[in-house]
Amino acid sequence: MPDLPTPQDATEAALFSECWDAVLAYADLCTSGSTAAAQLGREAFAHGIREARDADAGPVRGIARRPARLPRIPLLLTSVRTTAAAWEEEGQGHKLDPDLRLWLNSDKAARYTGPPLQRPLALRGLRDLQQADAELLWFTEVEALPLSLVARRLGLDPAGAAEELQQVRTLFRDRCHRNHLDTPMDARCRSYARLLDAVTRSSAAETPGDLSRHLATCVQCAEAAACLRLHGGALPGALAGGVIGWGGLAYLERRRRAAEVRLGPGRPGSADKAAGEPEDGEQKARVARNGLLVAAVLVSVLALGVSLMPFGGGGDDLGAPGADRQPVADPAPPLPSAPSLPPATSKPADRTTQGTKQPEKSGKPEGRNRHTEPQGTSSSTERPEPDESGEPACRVEYDLVNQWPDGFQATVTVTSAESLDSWRVAWSFRDGQKVGQMWDASVSQSGSRVTATAADYNKSVPAGGDLAFGFLGSWHGKNSPPYDFEVNGHACAKGS
Repeated sequence: MPDLPTPQDATEAALFSECWDAVLAYADLCTSGSTAAAQLGREAFAHGIREARDADAGPVRGIARRPARLPRIPLLLTSVRTTAAAWEEEGQGHKLDPDLRLWLNSDKAARYTGPPLQRPLALRGLRDLQQADAELLWFTEVEALPLSLVARRLGLDPAGAAEELQQVRTLFRDRCHRNHLDTPMDARCRSYARLLDAVTRSSAAETPGDLSRHLATCVQCAEAAACLRLHGGALPGALAGGVIGWGGLAYLERRRRAAEVRLGPGRPGSADKAAGEPEDGEQKARVARNGLLVAAVLVSVLALGVSLMPFGGGGDDLGAPGADRQPVADPAPPLPSAPSLPPATSKPADRTTQGTKQPEKSGKPEGRNRHTEPQGTSSSTERPEPDESGEPACRVEYDLVNQWPDGFQATVTVTSAESLDSWRVAWSFRDGQKVGQMWDASVSQSGSRVTATAADYNKSVPAGGDLAFGFLGSWHGKNSPPYDFEVNGHACAKGS
């Protein structure tokens, strides 16, 4: 399994954080398990970054103009699809989602690698845009980032970002219309081409009955209609489906849920706002961020109250189990000096501890956990007593997979002596390291204390079995291994 590429500078490190989250989200859709998703994501990420760097270093065509290519994120997503196709050809198809395997062996997949004039219109239209225009369109329509944030990231004037986005949408439509007319088509489709252009230009225009019936049976013209119609919300689906291919709409939904988790429902700074309203979007974004801060304070207060209760067993149910296992990108990370990732979780941490058999202690409250108080403190009021047999409840192995200036990748593998119906692994860092993106678990961090909570699909662990997850993090000055590992409140011994 290849290592993730090392960022060349701070700007690329920030981009890697965002891109890796997107790649892993799509790789998770394409595979049949979390291990295969991580492997596919790493291979596709390494291949896509090499391709992007080669293109950047290639000869410039004309005056300050490089050959047309996709922006970084859609380029890496198509790398996931092509890597999955290579797996299928190499006999590793059993690691892929069964529906994806059917798609890869159909004529639908052949469109993405066949003659250029027969490829999806959205793919051709996005490639025809200038790099900055294509990034603006993709970030706002597919990644669901607030327009004010995208404007800052791309160096645009926030006051005019809405107008510029509308101009880019119109430009994308023109490119798609031109490509549609250039596409080989039969006489019937050709007869509807100009009517389709006229109908999709206006939100008030009604679609004639014969054209509507034609769109219901012709995939090629239906795709063109989705790309040409800038109103009605069809553009994000047309971009995701046309550029990514299989699973495009599922990926789109994941990214929208990710944005809502980080900023709350309603997408502050929505890209659909009219010109002159970016200030209102920024105001709502600030309100959403303040709301998250207030929620964090309330959760800390509740956790402190639970730690002071005489019986703490019920306090571990503060979080709700996650409904999905995709990683979530932070829609608003500043450009860091390292590939530090958002301290976000793709879903609220599942804090249930019912999967661990608690040792019976007469006269003592059950389920007390010294980390139900606000995490990150160094105080330790109570600790689960060791197993009477003298054997540790679990053993942990921490593996530093890769490290670069200010960033690193690591995996944690825990062997549990007892069967678990769910698990929560906690540890502490010595040198102020911060965990960003995590896969096969959701993450929360308070100070130096980190907690990884099982995903829905890997909660159960048999007696003597292993649980494993990986993450990306940032460090400064020193990157010592973590210590004080616990599983469901029980101390773990270091693996031999």
